[in-house]
Order: sequence, then structure tokens, then C-alpha cells
Amino acid sequence: MIQVNCYLLWDATREAVLVDGGAFYPEERAYIDAFIAEHDLRLVHLLITHGHFDHIFGLDHLSSRYNLLPEMGRNERATYEAAKEQMTAFLHRAFPLEVPPAGRMLDEGDEVSFGTHTLRIINTPGHTPGGICFYEEADGVLLSGDSLFQGAIGRCDLPGGNMQTLVRALSEKVMTLPELVCVLPGHGPTTTIGQEKRMNPYL
Repeated sequence: MIQVNCYLLWDATREAVLVDGGAFYPEERAYIDAFIAEHDLRLVHLLITHGHFDHIFGLDHLSSRYNLLPEMGRNERATYEAAKEQMTAFLHRAFPLEVPPAGRMLDEGDEVSFGTHTLRIINTPGHTPGGICFYEEADGVLLSGDSLFQGAIGRCDLPGGNMQTLVRALSEKVMTLPELVCVLPGHGPTTTIGQEKRMNPYL
């Protein structure tokens, strides 16, 4: 509905993780299920970069179908649990939104493994209090959620947001990654760390 990027990562072992399951419409949920079945994948983690409603529309379905609880930053529980109220305030109308119980709470430096790959947690609060990025060092990939976009950063005027905090986290912990790291954001096109170091007006 709000053009969220949902990412499904897997490797030769067929273990997979899904990041930001913002699938609102039934056909979107059916597509994800069909893709997982078609490629014979075994979903082992259900991850979110942050708890805003547009990134968690599909979690109730995904959690139930794959018997997984969503994993998120330790300081994100309040935002996650308030998603329905925030959605109504943001969109000025109510939409169906049920959130499953939160699963593992992730801290800075924690790791999430699937197959032969590992995602490392980088805390990037500011868009939300507990926003995180997932960094896969071996392949040079960063899933940045709404913390970092091509040429922009996440908005900080929603409850719990703080631009100074977000800019500091990105400058100190994300812009220090190798320039060739591919950034997969929560909305919009991909970018690289090098491109954002040179072109992002906020950084």
C-alpha cells in the first residue's frame, strides 16, 4: 500500500529470512507464499528493521503460516505495539492490522544466521527509537529500513523520532562501512555507501 520494500534472502542451503513483511493485500501475501514454496525455501527468521505499520502489515499472516515470531531491535517494542494507533493517526482511517507477539529482541552487534550467512545488527535509532539495520559483511549488503534512503534519511517527525540521533548513528556506524556496500532501503531504489557519502545532503 505504501510501497514498502520487502526482502527475502536465502542461499544454497535453502534457509531464508524475510525482512519487513509489509504485505497488506491478499495477493501480496499469496505471492510471497508461492515464491517460498516454488523455490523450496525454509523460512527461519522473520525480521523487521522497525515497527511502523507499513513494514508489518503482513506479519500476522507470515508469523502464523511459518510459525515464527518477528525479531526486532530491543528498543522498538513500544513502536511495534502502537502500530495500529499510529496507522490510524497517519492515514486518518483504520485498516485491518493485527500484530503477533514480539519475538527475539536484538541488540547492537547481535547476529542472525541463516544457511551459511550472518546478518549483524547495527542500531540506528532516530526514525524510531529502536530502528536497526542488518549488515551482511561477506556479500557487502546493508538492509537499512527507513534509516537510510538513496539521497535521504528517514523522517524524524513521527513519535519517538530524533534527527540528530539518526544522523549521528548513520555517520558513526553506517557511513564507515566499505563504499561498495549495497544499501537495500525500506522504500525506493538501492544505493551504495559510497554514493551516500558523496551525495546525501544529510550526511
